[in-house]
Amino acid sequence: MRFDHAFLRERYIHAKGRYLHNNPDVLGALKRFAPEVVVTDGFYPTQLYAFGHAWMNRLAHVPFTDGTWLSEQALGKLHRAVRRFVFARSTAFLSASAGGQRLYESYGIAAERCFLSHLCIDNERYAAPSVENGRPFDFIFCGRMEDGKNPLFALEVAQATAQCLGRTVRILFVGSGSQDDTVKSAAQHAGMVDAQFHGFATQRELPALYRSARVFLFPTRADVWGVVANEACAAGLPVIVSPHAGVAGELVLDGQNGFVCALDASRWAERAALLLTHQGIWQGFSQRSRALVDGYTFDRAAAGFMAACRYTVPAGIPGRIKLPVSRYNE
Repeated sequence: MRFDHAFLRERYIHAKGRYLHNNPDVLGALKRFAPEVVVTDGFYPTQLYAFGHAWMNRLAHVPFTDGTWLSEQALGKLHRAVRRFVFARSTAFLSASAGGQRLYESYGIAAERCFLSHLCIDNERYAAPSVENGRPFDFIFCGRMEDGKNPLFALEVAQATAQCLGRTVRILFVGSGSQDDTVKSAAQHAGMVDAQFHGFATQRELPALYRSARVFLFPTRADVWGVVANEACAAGLPVIVSPHAGVAGELVLDGQNGFVCALDASRWAERAALLLTHQGIWQGFSQRSRALVDGYTFDRAAAGFMAACRYTVPAGIPGRIKLPVSRYNE
């Protein structure tokens, strides 16, 4: 890390199963750094202290969110009021997705003040070999084994697909969580399904695990984005995803590199059977996945971040950044 940085002490409030970061030490760090632009990535007390520092010292403030208009529909009046207060005193706005930009627009933020800095991975680490052999699993589910990630639904899809194809279907579960035993027990009674459980996987293991399967199942009940989809696309997999993930309609395009489907196992099975029985369709979806995820890189994410910061600092002011404003908004 060849730049000035500080790691704050771990200080938080534990309430209703959530960890609310509450660290006023951020004020001392900001005083030492003396920045021209302050970027915050949430609305916990720690981030609000940083926003307050920027506001009181007349510094530019840029909020960053990985949330979307859909994910914040359930917010209460207090949460919305805090956001309105912060947004009214911010200069530029960063989001991880087009859904985040729609969120800003719902607060009346002009499009020219909004910039994208996508969530991304190292695509090259996941790149699939040119020869698409050696994929022993029909499906892979990768994520926490929790109800919100819906692993039992993935098992239902495998079983329904087996019935459509009239053969045994193989599915690999990668991840761990409170539903481990429940899913394993259900798999033992799932006819014509060979389910394997890898458990928790390290970052080093993940690329090969994705490349061992043909289709990625992402039946989440709620994900503001879903970086697992980036991983699957980089490994050349078509993705079937619920509409409750931020990647739906952005990284995963219905009918191009996957399908966006409501949580109906029979509909998922129909689309999965299509991909598993038509090599040409699978190949086209696979190539499209790689092409789409190529636009989600660290360099482009950094470019969006820098463009937002440059937008806040007028050129030509002595002692300030003198770089042309360039927008990454595609």
